Amino acid sequence: MKCSATALDGVFLLEPQVFEDERGFFYESYNARRFHEATGLAPDFVQDNHSRSRRGVVRGLHYQVGVPQGKLVRVIAGSVYDVVVDLRRSSPTFGQSMGAELSSQNRRQLWVPPGCAHGFVTLSEQAECLYKTAGYWSPRHERTLLWNDPALGIDWPLPGEPILSAKDQAGTPLAQAEVFA
Repeated sequence: MKCSATALDGVFLLEPQVFEDERGFFYESYNARRFHEATGLAPDFVQDNHSRSRRGVVRGLHYQVGVPQGKLVRVIAGSVYDVVVDLRRSSPTFGQSMGAELSSQNRRQLWVPPGCAHGFVTLSEQAECLYKTAGYWSPRHERTLLWNDPALGIDWPLPGEPILSAKDQAGTPLAQAEVFA
């Protein structure tokens, strides 16, 4: 597994070793020992989530206060532009964002540490995302950061007008958001 640090403190882009031949391919999508060796982390994954979205759907930017979740995100069909925003005041990259394309072709994964908001826009006709979470989803602790807050400076590669849920349309700007110590 190749592990690359990103512009955000504690956010990693992971690329598995893929064995491919005329039959198809095989790779380990997760191995706790290799993940720890590459990142120094040993998250306790307690939940797997699976979403499917059509082109132009923006999901996020979601995070949880009180019971923050770490997430290991990958795409098994299609392509997304995945975004992380650092909401940890004690972090040297607080308030900053980064993005990366995750796709079924590049097989990259993104580690989103607890204390960060996460979201994506679907680039392909459809995309299916799988993500492991270190922490259970808690509706009463969930918060949404405004996806297009100018203070975040996210350059979303939108193919037109975004398709948003009511919750994501009503996100909170960073200046008013609940953040982490």
